[in-house]
Amino acid sequence: MEVSCLARILRRAKRWHLIADEIRPLSERRDIGRVLTPEQKSKLMKTALSKPEWQVARLAMTLALNTTMRAGEIRGLQWQDIDPKEPVITVRKSKTEAGQGLIPLNRDAWRTILELGERTKRLVGGSLRPSWYVFPHAEGNSQPDPTQPMHSWRTAWRRLTQEAGLRGLRFHDLRHHAITELAESSTSEQTIMSIAGHVSARMLAHYSHVRLKAKRDALALLSDGPEAEGHVTDVTNASPAAEDELQVVENMVDVTGIEPVTPCLQIQKADLDAEKKNEKEW
Repeated sequence: MEVSCLARILRRAKRWHLIADEIRPLSERRDIGRVLTPEQKSKLMKTALSKPEWQVARLAMTLALNTTMRAGEIRGLQWQDIDPKEPVITVRKSKTEAGQGLIPLNRDAWRTILELGERTKRLVGGSLRPSWYVFPHAEGNSQPDPTQPMHSWRTAWRRLTQEAGLRGLRFHDLRHHAITELAESSTSEQTIMSIAGHVSARMLAHYSHVRLKAKRDALALLSDGPEAEGHVTDVTNASPAAEDELQVVENMVDVTGIEPVTPCLQIQKADLDAEKKNEKEW
């Protein structure tokens, strides 16, 4: 990506051609994300509940799995961005403009918000303020500062995923997983893009990893129903209506085998029979 950026700059300056033949770009990565199996997801959640020091990582993970939000969007949340009456989250700080918008909170996400509120109250010893961050800065031995966002939960996340047997699972993979579950639930693309903040169906395809089981179940629907037993019917098993149609076709074929019987042909056939009869009489 860095070389590509430099190449665009040099092309603009009309200098890229001087070194273009000497540059061999590296191959691009195709492993754009991981999707959890139901068993892996369940184990990850249970492991996150096993230690208090993983609370922040667990709460952030729950929000990501239930809202498709990115880590930066979660860290940038302030209490003024949450409407408890709806309840919804207003994403104001996002990677793209398309990511800004409203995201409804389901039951698990709302419980997480309530737990985060109680956590902040314990840290600062007071009521919440609209300008405070939902994930306040409270790292190390420093005094908690709700006016500043938390920098990262990287260490806790790495230890949590290792303990759950999911070494290498990125926090961003949770967004991939959430979008995949939405895609498998037959949710429309427009709704998914509105929730996840994608600007096109191409980006949706980039993030969505519809799993093999979902594909197999979808294709299985094609073989369900009475039509699955066969479409080719043997002539000997034709219905009475079909036999009547065949008889009609036979009646429409002349002695030549290819011409339909018309009044003109019927007259010709009668004349031919009369001539044969006369020949016999002679």
